[in-house]
Amino acid sequence: MAANDRAAAPGKSGGSAGADGLMRASLSAVAPGTSLRDGLERVLRGNTGGLMVLGSDKTVESMCTGGFVLDVEFTATRLRELCKLDGGIVLSSDLSKILRAGVQLLPDPTIPTEETGTRHRTADRVSKQVGFPVVSVSQSMRLIALYVDGQRRVLEDSAAILSRANQALATLERYKLRLDEVAGTLSALEIEDLVTVRDVSAVAQRLEMVRLIATEIAEYVVELGTDGRLLALQLDELIAGVEPERELVVRDYVPEPTAKRSRTVDEALAELDKLSHAELLELSTVARALGYTGSPEALDSAVSPRGFRLLAKVPRLPGAIIDRLVEHFGGLQKLLAASVDDLQTVDGVGEARARSVREGLSRLAESSILERYV
Repeated sequence: MAANDRAAAPGKSGGSAGADGLMRASLSAVAPGTSLRDGLERVLRGNTGGLMVLGSDKTVESMCTGGFVLDVEFTATRLRELCKLDGGIVLSSDLSKILRAGVQLLPDPTIPTEETGTRHRTADRVSKQVGFPVVSVSQSMRLIALYVDGQRRVLEDSAAILSRANQALATLERYKLRLDEVAGTLSALEIEDLVTVRDVSAVAQRLEMVRLIATEIAEYVVELGTDGRLLALQLDELIAGVEPERELVVRDYVPEPTAKRSRTVDEALAELDKLSHAELLELSTVARALGYTGSPEALDSAVSPRGFRLLAKVPRLPGAIIDRLVEHFGGLQKLLAASVDDLQTVDGVGEARARSVREGLSRLAESSILERYV
């Protein structure tokens, strides 16, 4: 089996996050371009069914009866031929070997399942009991189903997935364009010191929407395997800079801790990450995630940025220097008003860097105002 297939071999799940990660790893292991997917499609074309456990341990061995112990290298053609036998197939945990074939799998019959066919019921129960992914190939329905810790995913043809992925990509392009517009408006408002909580929430809202759509497309990329390479390149280009921008916005505007309310940058990012599609439609909900009250009056209240976001746009300015500048001056307006001599008082900022910061902020101020009013 190819080295990249072994690297993507699934393991066992551990909790909700573990189950999601196992599903992604399992989809990657059976994606187009892998030896396992080649074998599954050969089984489907051959009009024979199949049941494969993608991993082995003592629990798997204890539920196997009959069949043959093989322990041979995995190949797509071997998988196809062995599926002609009645019974299931057990692969090694790294998917590099076929360990058993023609076995009868006897999972715990008390494990609940909504599946109806014998093969699918067995696959569902085995995946729940042992924690390894199980693949079922249906001869009558002509489909490949992946069972992972209680979840069932039917493997679709690449053309169908690409169609949905391209629609999602077009949506992402529109949302990214709107994000660039509101982010540019925020920059101009920051220069003029006219920012409100509503403006910040609008940018945070668009950032989260872009991330949600990008996450959906990333799932398609995993399912498509080698067929999704161009899609992956387009996705990377569209979302470049989104994650850093998200963190910078939060660092700029998370409220200062008070006796009643205190939220760190990491906590605010985590709260934003929890918001659903429906919750993101409400600016008040986004504002609360950032640490504000979210009331109509609060949305229109004025806020001032600390300066992380605009300083990050200055070329060749290290993050440590940005932190020192913000800590020293305390806000963007003071940074904009600072002279070269003022900037040099900050540790690590010499004359050349001070001029670079001064000129960089001046150019950003000019371009932001021109983009807004011209």
